[in-house]
Amino acid sequence: MDFDTIHLEAVELMQKALQHTLHEFANIHTGKATPAMIENISVHVESYGSNMAIRELGAITTPDNHTLQVTPWDKGTSGAIEKGIRDANLGLNPLSRGATILVPIPELSGDRRKEMVKMAANHAEEGRVSVRQARHHAMDQLKKLKTDGHVSEDDVKRHEKEIQDETDSHVKQINDALAAKEQELLQV
Repeated sequence: MDFDTIHLEAVELMQKALQHTLHEFANIHTGKATPAMIENISVHVESYGSNMAIRELGAITTPDNHTLQVTPWDKGTSGAIEKGIRDANLGLNPLSRGATILVPIPELSGDRRKEMVKMAANHAEEGRVSVRQARHHAMDQLKKLKTDGHVSEDDVKRHEKEIQDETDSHVKQINDALAAKEQELLQV
């Protein structure tokens, strides 16, 4: 293993941690309707005999900022989709309108907004921990190269600094995303 491989591997792991954190932030809703809020809810469909995500059972649209609309491809799945949304503990109460299901998104209370900020902070911390684990792994590999006698002390120090710079950059991106999400959640 050489410096470039170690560096690329570390950056790749850090990037995955950042992307995962940003994905988790996207799943925290702010009172505005987004299909991501319900698309991954698992629904048991009797006629198919299995569990399926809502996105696999119909089209999810947002007719306005406070409503989601699910149009099932098979009308027989409407009841299962409604039940799945209710049972997901998201505080949503779907309404059946013929072939479509409307899901009004309630306004967030101040307490609920604070809970969501805490949730976002937890996701951010998990992301930062993952980034630091990637750094730790890369540093261990650099030390192993040095102890095997393949590289000089100066080379190791220089590459340790590069990996630390990458770590700082990724942690800053997570912190910036958290600050933006907090502001979005607390905005009334």
